[in-house]
Amino acid sequence: MKIEICASSYQSALNAEIAGAHRIELCSELALGGITPSYGLLSKVLASLSIPVFVLIRPRGGNFCYSEDELEIMKEDIRICKQLGAAGIVSGVLKKDFSIDIERTKMLMDIAGSLSFTFHRAFDWVPNPLEELLNLENLGVDRVLTSGQKTNVVLGLENLKSFKKASTNIKILPGGGVNETNILLFKKHDFKEVHFTANKLHKTIDHIPISMNSPKHYNEQMLAVSDIETIKNCLQILTNES
Repeated sequence: MKIEICASSYQSALNAEIAGAHRIELCSELALGGITPSYGLLSKVLASLSIPVFVLIRPRGGNFCYSEDELEIMKEDIRICKQLGAAGIVSGVLKKDFSIDIERTKMLMDIAGSLSFTFHRAFDWVPNPLEELLNLENLGVDRVLTSGQKTNVVLGLENLKSFKKASTNIKILPGGGVNETNILLFKKHDFKEVHFTANKLHKTIDHIPISMNSPKHYNEQMLAVSDIETIKNCLQILTNES
């Protein structure tokens, strides 16, 4: 069984290779479910590691329905990943009804070209997973990262087994709660790969003066966007004051 480590820092990626992991999924901001890593992190990891690196292409947190501008950003990020030597892309697009946006996902796959393509955990939102698996198989997707449409892979095990049974050319990659206590469960049920972070928290400083975290950014039903009127109002206030 192969192990894919979801790494959100250079040290995590390096530790994964040192420990013997078979592959990295590189991303940033795990608290948001992962977004595209920075160019600096991407280039450093790809220059330093010898194991394959798959890169998450997700321009922001929240939902998986993207504007045309966001789609263009994703395309350009894939081009950069190809230039830097990534082995695979992890991405995907949904429609507002949570069905897979086949046309837009194919656009990303076309740019990825020969790179391995994983459809990410947006799959856990789709209402008809077995039907969508067939759609992804027809697209030529290599694997689907999923928790079995449950909050963790143990609760989703029966769904994961049904997905694996229904798939002929797509690997089902269990991810979302895999750890030392349950990893053998997935080997027992003949899954060929698993995905997890293996993260442990390490205290780095004794205290912080103030928190920089903002809870409003963690609601997946909401999207924080700079408001034009608010900016104009503030500029007007400053103009009037002067």
